[in-house]
Amino acid sequence: MKENVDSFLNYMTVERGVSPNTLAAYRNDLQQLTEFIESRSGNSSGGVNWSDVSDEDISDYVLHLHALGYSDTTRARKVASSKSMFGFLIQEGEIQRDPTENLRSPRIGRSLPDALSVEEVERLLTAPESQHTPESLRDRAMLELLYATGMRVTEMVSLDIDDIDLQSGAVRCLGKGGKERMIPIHSRAVEIVEIYLEQGRPDHEGKNSQRAAFLNRRGVRLTRQGFWLILKKYVKQVGLTKNITPHTLRHSFATHLLRGGAQLRHVQELLGHASITTTQVYTHLTTEHVRMEYDKAHPRA
Repeated sequence: MKENVDSFLNYMTVERGVSPNTLAAYRNDLQQLTEFIESRSGNSSGGVNWSDVSDEDISDYVLHLHALGYSDTTRARKVASSKSMFGFLIQEGEIQRDPTENLRSPRIGRSLPDALSVEEVERLLTAPESQHTPESLRDRAMLELLYATGMRVTEMVSLDIDDIDLQSGAVRCLGKGGKERMIPIHSRAVEIVEIYLEQGRPDHEGKNSQRAAFLNRRGVRLTRQGFWLILKKYVKQVGLTKNITPHTLRHSFATHLLRGGAQLRHVQELLGHASITTTQVYTHLTTEHVRMEYDKAHPRA
């Protein structure tokens, strides 16, 4: 692998005329990538070929960089170095497929809204309990379902009754690009959704309701904007001061799962992200938790 890196660096010097500082950065980045790949294979003697590197190896390398605490800017540079290297290998005929082809660089400066704490989520989800109306049953079911599944609000309001399998505890969700995924629902959410479907929805059902799961007072499918108004009402009711949007429960879902020990790839599947680099943006929210676990577990910490 080292010989290919040296060839690439020579190409960048002679053909591209990069500066000494840029060349040093490339050398450092690619040495780190090489060491990571060799360590995964258990072979540090140079017996690994670049053609053996998979998409999963590259995705895990990016996660490794994040775990080491590099900034978005540094990780973006290291990803760019990797992509340039594999582009060179393709050009030279050393490999047939580029494992970085679908890899996106970290979005510099990108941030997420604050995730709610578990206690804040509990306050928000139970807020509709103070009322005893078909609307409050619906609202409780929607809030509970969002936090149980991490669905986008648009995905939730698009659900039909047939998409919710209460018996098996799962919901069929149609995500971006028409990609379908099955998301498990915990028993508490199943119970609350079942109560709404049996006791709340019939009061709103009309000739234009069709099979929509969540209906407004006119008996038609609730819109995303309609849910936004509902959410704002309950946020104000329980006195939450954070900037909460319809996406906040999705952020909280991902953050709480990761802090609870869920693997990033599993969270990616639940959220319906096509690339794990999209899910990766959530991991900065768990840094403090990981540090605490490290300090508790490491014998020298």
